[in-house]
Order: sequence, then C-alpha cells, then structure tokens
Amino acid sequence: MNPYNLAAINFAWLPILPLIAVSIGAMVILMVGVRMADDESEGLGWLGLATLGVAFVLALGLIGQTGFAFGGALAVDGFSAFFQLTILITAAFTILMSLDYASDNHLAGAEYYSLLLFSTVGMMLMAAAGDLIVIFLGLETMSIAVYVLAGLRRSDARSNEAAIKYFLLGAFSTGFLLYGIALVYGATGSIKLDAIRAQLSAPMASHPMLSLGMAMLLVGFGFKVAAVPFHMWTPDVYEGAPTPITAFMAVGVKLGAFAAFVRIFLVGFLPVSGQWSNALWVIAVLTMTTGNVVAVAQTNIKRLLAYSAIAHAGYILVGMIAASPEGGAAVLYYLLTYAFTTLGAFGIVVALERRGLVGDEIADYRGLSTRSPALAGAMAVFLLSFTGVPPLAGFMGKFYIFSAALRQGYTYLVIIAVLNAVIAAFYYISVTVAMFMEEGGIEPARMTRRPALVAAIGLSAIATVLVGVYPAPYMTAAQNAFNSALGEAAMRAASLNQ
Repeated sequence: MNPYNLAAINFAWLPILPLIAVSIGAMVILMVGVRMADDESEGLGWLGLATLGVAFVLALGLIGQTGFAFGGALAVDGFSAFFQLTILITAAFTILMSLDYASDNHLAGAEYYSLLLFSTVGMMLMAAAGDLIVIFLGLETMSIAVYVLAGLRRSDARSNEAAIKYFLLGAFSTGFLLYGIALVYGATGSIKLDAIRAQLSAPMASHPMLSLGMAMLLVGFGFKVAAVPFHMWTPDVYEGAPTPITAFMAVGVKLGAFAAFVRIFLVGFLPVSGQWSNALWVIAVLTMTTGNVVAVAQTNIKRLLAYSAIAHAGYILVGMIAASPEGGAAVLYYLLTYAFTTLGAFGIVVALERRGLVGDEIADYRGLSTRSPALAGAMAVFLLSFTGVPPLAGFMGKFYIFSAALRQGYTYLVIIAVLNAVIAAFYYISVTVAMFMEEGGIEPARMTRRPALVAAIGLSAIATVLVGVYPAPYMTAAQNAFNSALGEAAMRAASLNQ
C-alpha cells in the first residue's frame, strides 16, 4: 500500500472553508498593502470586509451540520457556527470603525488589517476546537496578533505600554493554560474533549491531578476573559490601544475565549461541575463587584468601559456556574447582546476622536446632545442596555442569565449580581447625564464624512434594540447552538464508554 496515497486521506475541508477564506484574505492584504502609504489604506479595509463577507456566507453553510473533522480536532456543530458568525460580524464592525481611523492616525494599513484578520482566524479556531491543543493554537494565533495591534501606534507611549503589559501578562497566563492542559491529559489520557468527558464519567473523576489541571485552566481563561483577579491588564491596555482595536479586544477576544471556556467546562467538564463551580462562584462575585465598584471612580471613558467589560465577564460567569442547558444558552445570548452594545459604545468613542484630539474623557461628552443629538441618542441606547433597562438587549441578557442561575438554586449569587447591576447603573447614567444635562465637551468631527463609522454605530444600535425587543429567535438560536454541542459530546462520550 502506498503510504502517500492522498485519495485515502479525508481532509474534511468543508468545515474549515471559513478559516481558509479569512487566512487567504489576510495574506493577500499583507502582500498587496506592503507598498501602500499608511494614509491610503482604506482600500485594504474594504478588501478585508469582502473577505469577511465571503467567510460569513461559508459559515452560514455549516448551520445544521454536526460531527467532527480531522480526527476530532475540529467540531462541526451549531455552537461553532454561532460563535464564528458572531466573531465575523465583530471583525466586520471593527473594520468599519477603522476605515477612517487607521488612515487619519497613519497606522500601517497592511499590518493593521492583516493582523486583525489573523486574530479573527484564531478566534474562529477556538470556537470550532474539539481538543485542547487546537484551543491552545487558536488562542495563541488570536493573542499574538492582538498584542501587536495594541501597540501599533508606535509613537504613542500609552500604546507601547499597552502592548508590553498585554504581552507579558498574556505569556504568563499561557504558561498556566499549557500546564493545565498537560495535567488534564495526564489524568484522563486524552486531549480530545469527548474522550475527556467519557473519562470523567468514571470513578477517576476525583483524581487530584485533574482538579489541579482544571484550576490551571481557570487561571488561563480567567486572564483572557478579564476575570478578577486576572484582570489587571485590562484598563491600561484598553486605554492605550487604538480605539477600534480596543473594541475588538473587548468583544472579539471575549467571544473567542468564552467559546473555548464554555466548550471545555460546560461540555467537556460538565460531569464534574461540582469540582469547579464553587471556585467559579467566587471568581464571578469578585469580577462583578470589582468591575462595577472601580468603574464608578473612572474619568476616562475607555477605562470606564474596560471595568464595565470586567463586570460583564462576571455576569457571564453566573450563567456558566448554572452548568445547565439553560445556563449555556443564556451565556451565548448574553455574548451576542454584549457584542453589539460594546461595539456601538466604542464606535461613539471613535466618533469623538480626531487627529490631534483624543476625546476619551467623560468630560468630553458634556453637552453632546446639543452638538450631535444622533450620537448622544445612540450612546444613551448602549449605556441603558449595559444598565439592563428594558426592553433593550442588555436587560434580556441579564434576565436569561439570572433565571438560569435561580433554577439551579444559586439565589445568593443572583442577589449579588442584581446589587452589582444597581451599582453599574450609577456610572452608566452619569455619562448619560453629562451628555444631556451638562455643558462643555468637544465638537465631534462631521459624521457625513465617515459613512462607514455611521453604519457601524447605526447597525449596532438597531441590533441592540432588536435583540431585546424580539429575543425569541436569538435565544432559540443560542439554545440550538449549545444543545448541539452538548448533545454531540454526550453521544460521542457514550459511544466511547461502551
């Protein structure tokens, strides 16, 4: 038999077509744009958008498909499709916010857009991963690209500081993640999530090596989702990075990290949820409380949104603690609402920035309603959604998360979460008051000259309202996505135990 008979090899290329499309687009942008001037890079952005559009169509074709590819390394299910589509939308909105921003700030367009697409590939790979090594590869592909993007404003000391802090702490957390993967492999004898789940149904599930491995994985993912006490990098990196990249980190990095986090713990480690839920309970409380309390004292809007992102990571962890199909679906729905709301809020921050004028202090937003009623109104929608005011998307996200936790008996955790939401209302509404009831601030650049940014903000505002007013189809999609991953993993684990 010829060992090089390619016809006998199943490459399962269909599930990776979206990944291939984005990768090719990133390489083309890098090669085409390397000789272009930094202030003439808008065409590269449109090429990036076209690439994401092709990948989006290809990802739509995977809806309804179930199974594994490459020997179980990649999962093909509704869960991966849900996250990949949301990640692609996030990347597209980021590019829309970047078209004018990148050229105005003389950012290297070839590097900027190609790195953004390469990090998107890493996020998509994490969402579709079926084993721990692929999750690690996706995580590093995403992280290394974002480290560079955070420091792309080479002449800005804050941007340089952001990149260095993010890189050093990210490398440190990667060590925990790899050590955790090694310990889990040592305890279960496999890196495949379905095989790990099958092993956890046996009495060895109380193996101390497994418990230590899960603790190490919690540390690694805690850094990526900005959970306390692994959050210290977040405010400085968010403030120093280019604002569209800050939005990309706040949404895209969280989507990719939570996709892997949920697949490992709510799917692979579900049979031993009792061993990690208490630790996650403590982390969730610390994350919500620290994020909201510290946000109250912020005067910089990017740092305020950074601590807000930390607090929202705590709310999402509440859904994971529920360790139920309802909790998993609520986590996916919440991430969808968080994505649109956060992208829109950072879009407003981009709108107030101009060359030579930062415009990221809360004082800069005073009287915005008189100078630009549309921007002030859109920002109010996003802030009220963050607060949890009905019928906006943020309210429904919190409702589903808290309901899932209550059904599993986590009453005190939900009470703490609700109290935190009350604290959060103070600093969100204080920005709204500054926009509508105070005078001063700065004049934003004319939005008629930035149609791509207008589109990003407008679509985010529409989605924030629509997903909240009509939550049923989106919650159904989230339920189907999570149940797809859960059912496939349970079936595979059962077959391995026979």
